Amino acid sequence: MENYKNISGDTLIAWGYRPGKWFKEAIEYINTNQLSEEAITEYLLPYAPKPIIPLNHDGVPFAVNIRAEEAVEVINVESVIASMKEIVKTPTVVGGAIMPDACPTGPLGTIPVGGVVVTRNAIHPGMHSADICCSVLLTDFGKVNPQEVLDAAHSVTHFGPGGRDRNSQFRFPADLLEAFEQNAFLRDQQMIAAARSHLGTQGDGNHFLFVGTSKATGNTMMITHHGSRGVGARLYDKGMKIAERFRKEISPDTLKQNAWIPFETEEGQTYWEALQVIRSWTKTNHEVIHNATAEILGVAVQNRFWNEHNFVFRKGDLFYHAKGATPLDAAFMPDITGPRLIPLNMSEPVLIVEGETTETNLGFAPHGAGRNLSRTQHRKSKGDQTMESVFAEETAGLDVRFFSNEIDITELPSAYKNAATVRNQMDEFGLGTVIDEVMPYGCIMAGDWEKNAPWKQKRRQKMEACQKASNSAKVTSFLLGE
Repeated sequence: MENYKNISGDTLIAWGYRPGKWFKEAIEYINTNQLSEEAITEYLLPYAPKPIIPLNHDGVPFAVNIRAEEAVEVINVESVIASMKEIVKTPTVVGGAIMPDACPTGPLGTIPVGGVVVTRNAIHPGMHSADICCSVLLTDFGKVNPQEVLDAAHSVTHFGPGGRDRNSQFRFPADLLEAFEQNAFLRDQQMIAAARSHLGTQGDGNHFLFVGTSKATGNTMMITHHGSRGVGARLYDKGMKIAERFRKEISPDTLKQNAWIPFETEEGQTYWEALQVIRSWTKTNHEVIHNATAEILGVAVQNRFWNEHNFVFRKGDLFYHAKGATPLDAAFMPDITGPRLIPLNMSEPVLIVEGETTETNLGFAPHGAGRNLSRTQHRKSKGDQTMESVFAEETAGLDVRFFSNEIDITELPSAYKNAATVRNQMDEFGLGTVIDEVMPYGCIMAGDWEKNAPWKQKRRQKMEACQKASNSAKVTSFLLGE
């Protein structure tokens, strides 16, 4: 039988194998042992290239639960639909939907905010995005004064980059730590350190702490909105790298942002388990802030409910990727009782909703009001108005605070879609029923923390110290007559 001596990487490529790190070891083994053709074939079986999965160029149908009602919305809606048309060409995709708060993000073919994409036996990290399990938690504090709740919450929450210092960290639950240590994606020390320090933090951007009163009961309620912080971002990075490896092997024509991890693989199983741990951590992240607020107030919690709107939900072999879409279907959240939450903007009520699954909503509702303009475009739209005047105008009658003490006008009500439009389209497209509203009293957001970021403060302090030292040297030199 013919022996294959001195084969090379070109030989393996000519035989149909895809280049990889294993090439060097395989070539050395085959050449050293002078394997026969039959033996080579057997040896290379584990490395046999998987069949390429082509794009579905016709795409699959998706539901459009949005309609442009103003000129400013037209481009936004067209962009969102265009992206979804590219997404549904991904071979794993079997359905999708767009919510009324949808807005584009990233290059063409990236899942929009307010998008739902259904896939079969595949988890797409790019479709849940870096802020895994972004979610909202409501606590009913009864008849407590809203200002007292806002003040107490302000004293315990944390906005902005980074985590808490050691002296202000919340206790990390032992069972949650064990879950991190048992998962291959989560057990590294940097991940666990981030999980400890970021517990009880809310980040920046559109994340908030909102206080208001129930329209139905008059009770004071607090709602927090944030995700998994640095912990989720780290898992997302790991997931995207693994998905990209699979994309190159099995579907190189798939857009990088839509790469997937096959669920049946070891990586898929472990990643799914990691997502559940991150979900648990994120819920705890909300709870410690709410519990600390209740402790300061010295009151008992009347009621509490929570839901994520940035996650992957599973029904059998189908995976529902929601990026900014509120799950209505109880099957998605079997551990959750109670209604769902849809915040709009700081001057509008937080909607408490229930709803049924339909063919067009796929079991989801909007997650908020969304944007028609980018942050930069919104700033420009304010022309020569000062930040202070815009702030005063749009927050009149509300107790609105920025944790950084710097106004961020891109988070004011005018930065978001018209709330009435979103609510009307919820009714029009059958996207949940409002059963109560939390009327706004006030809120806390990160604000423009970059303007006075910690590293900028340190740099200024260093420059001031250098200037002071320089001035001191000049005075000394003058006195000495130098």
